[in-house]
Parts: sequence; structure tokens; C-alpha cells
Amino acid sequence: MDDRFVLTIIRHLPTAGNQERKYIGWTDEPIVATATNCQHDARFVYGSDLVRARQTAALYFPDAKYHADSDWRECHFGDFEGKTYADLEKEKDYRQWIDDPYTYAPRGGESLIALEKRVLSALKRVSNGAVIVTHGGPIRLILTRFSPVEKAFWSWDIPHGSGYRLEWPSEQAFKEGQRCTSLSAVPITANETM
Repeated sequence: MDDRFVLTIIRHLPTAGNQERKYIGWTDEPIVATATNCQHDARFVYGSDLVRARQTAALYFPDAKYHADSDWRECHFGDFEGKTYADLEKEKDYRQWIDDPYTYAPRGGESLIALEKRVLSALKRVSNGAVIVTHGGPIRLILTRFSPVEKAFWSWDIPHGSGYRLEWPSEQAFKEGQRCTSLSAVPITANETM
């Protein structure tokens, strides 16, 4: 009997704001027009309630029931929302947040501690084999916390439309918050069962 606990996490496809390299947290932008025949099998997909995650899930998993949850949203960037690095690079508050995102929050926005709290809460509500369509921040938090390889939050490269599969030896290991024992990139661009 296989007792492994498996999660697949996928970053939504890009929006116009993403392509302009803007911080797009709770701004509810649609994905840019895209053609894909990369449909995958999944009965249930969990994810952010924002339109870009819903649209991505509908493209990749057209037959799945989508469970939208605001706890899977991106970080709320407050005053940094809609701005680029070039717009913010000289601001002290921004530099502090980039240098130490667990201590500092964007002005008027959400700290990574608050983001982590809601993402961990959302993780408790998913079942074994879950597919989750979410944003770069929640994925970076999950990888930072659960990857077998320790890396800093900003060091994770999470391209739009990319995904990861995390495996634990058991559901108990997952519930105890242990690091996963296997982490692999998920092939999203080819028709494969996840």
C-alpha cells in the first residue's frame, strides 16, 4: 500500500501586469490571451479565487471542479501594487521588504508572516493528490518551508505556468510540517496525467 502524500502546485499563466513586471497581488487581472492544448486530468483543483488562477485552471483542467479559496491569493502588496522594481528601487520601505520580507511588509500591505499563516491554513484543507493553482508568493512560501533543499524565499524561480510536485512519505509527515522527501518540476506543457 502506498502511503505517500502528494501535492502539485502550479503558478497561474501571466497577466498584462505580470508581463510589465509589476507587482500584481490582489489586483484581479485576467491572463493574457493564450492558446493551449495542454489539458491534464484532475477531478478537483484548489486555488486562488482571483480570475487569473481560475482561468489557468480552466485551461489546464477543463473537466475538474475548481475550489476557489481567498487564502491561496498572492501577497497583498499595498502601496507597491501595480508598480515595478524601477518604480520602487530607491524607496527605503521597499528595500527593507526586499532585504527582509519576513520582518517588513509593503506599506499598507501584507507581511510574509500573514501570507504564510493563510497559505498554511489553506494547505490543511487540501486532500492527498491535490492540484493547486496559485501565485508566485504562496508557491515560494511552500517551497521555502517544505523543500528538502533549504533555499531563501526570493531564490525560488517560479515562471508563470510552471509547477512542482511535492511528496511526503505519509500524510502524517505532511501534517506534522516535515520537509517533503521529493520535489520535482511538473511538465505542464505536455499532455500528462498529474
